[in-house]
Amino acid sequence: MASLREAGCSAVYNEVVSSRTPAEQRHQLQACLAVLEAEDELVVTKLDRLGRTQVEVINRLHDLQQQGIHVRTLDGLINTKALGKLGPLVVGLLTGLSEVERELTRERTRESVEHRRRTGGNLGGRPPLPKPKRDHILRLRSESYSIRNIAELTGISASAVHKTCKEASM
Repeated sequence: MASLREAGCSAVYNEVVSSRTPAEQRHQLQACLAVLEAEDELVVTKLDRLGRTQVEVINRLHDLQQQGIHVRTLDGLINTKALGKLGPLVVGLLTGLSEVERELTRERTRESVEHRRRTGGNLGGRPPLPKPKRDHILRLRSESYSIRNIAELTGISASAVHKTCKEASM
C-alpha cells in the first residue's frame, strides 16, 4: 500500500485474496471500479490484480478504456495513457505471456512431483525418524512405557512417538 501512496494514489484499496478469486467476491476491487470516472487513472501493483484470466484482464482493460479510464502498473509493465491506441494490443500480449508462464510453472511443479513419486524422492514434509530411534521407541513401547514417558526419555515429540507406534501397529 505504501508503494501505491508513493505513486500518488489518492485512494488506496487493499484486498488480501487470490487473483484466482471471482470478481464478484473481490469487494475492494468492485468498490474501486465503482468510483472511477473518465480520465481517472487506476494504478495497480501488478496486472494480474485485475482478473483471473487473460480474457478477464483484457475485457476489464477494454471496459476501462471505453469509459476513458487509464490503467498503470507499478512494475512498469503497462501504462495505457502513454500507449494510446496500442494499449489493448500490448495488454493482450503481456497478459497472455503471464498466463503462459503461470501454466508452465504449474506444469513443471506437477512433473516434479510425479518424478519424485516415481523415483521415491522427497515430496516434502518431515523426514522419517532414523531406524535406530524407531527401534528404540518400539522397544520401549513393547516394555509398556507410555507414549509420554517415551517422548521424555528419547527427546522425540509425543506425536512422533505415537505415529511411530501406530505405523508399527503397537
